[in-house]
Amino acid sequence: MIVTASPSALLRKDLANADGKAVRAAARDGRWRRATHGLARGYVQANMAIVPERYAFDFFRFCQRNPKACPVIDVTDPGDPEARFAAPGSDLRVDLPGYRVFREGKLVAEVSDITDYWRPDLVAFLLGCSNSMDEVLLDAGIPQRHLESEDGRISVYVSNIMCASAGIFRGPVVVTMRPIPRHRLIDAISITARYPMAHGAPVHVGEPRQIGIDDISRVGWGKYNRPNDDDVPVFWACGVTPQAVAIEAHIPEMITHAAGHMFVSDLKLAQLAQTA
Repeated sequence: MIVTASPSALLRKDLANADGKAVRAAARDGRWRRATHGLARGYVQANMAIVPERYAFDFFRFCQRNPKACPVIDVTDPGDPEARFAAPGSDLRVDLPGYRVFREGKLVAEVSDITDYWRPDLVAFLLGCSNSMDEVLLDAGIPQRHLESEDGRISVYVSNIMCASAGIFRGPVVVTMRPIPRHRLIDAISITARYPMAHGAPVHVGEPRQIGIDDISRVGWGKYNRPNDDDVPVFWACGVTPQAVAIEAHIPEMITHAAGHMFVSDLKLAQLAQTA
């Protein structure tokens, strides 16, 4: 029997070796509506949070006070949908595979573009994402369990670690979990520490209950990736944190990426590495 790969699997393979512009184009024309884990390897992926200008300074202060969860890569001018630093020529209204719209702390829509929601007063923040580190960890021979399945989804949880508040923005830190082989644990920590713009070193290693995760098999977003017998669960801060904040603090208005459906920039991760 001949087994052929699915169209989405073939496209994922093509996009894994593509650049950020190609992934954005696939999202823009509707060819890619799935998670971006493993795509455009070596390029910086970004979480996104969009707020009205009247809340933008408070949100910027929130990010500055919580750099692990919300490392700022780019900020747009009010009403401008182009990420001029991270991806000149981009359009944040259509270049992500999926979006979420929050009103008064409630999720009111999940859409494939936000053209109809865009207004002249909106300010977009692009925040670093640990997806960007997949390539460097794989290059170091550290397996990434979430990339071993076709959907590529990582495990995401709400922790009991609280963010430093700013203005109306307050709430818990969201974390991703990667199972890391015990003998490569120090390597994974030291490698990721070089990339603070992609969340940097982990915020917790080991027992999930210590950060408020009572059942590791019950994810908040993404998919449960079961650790092997010799793996240790390792937790990194996650750029889904603004979505948890929107819910916790009943933020009047916020538009975000759909979890796992990231903006893929033109920046290379190597450009953001700390060498000292």
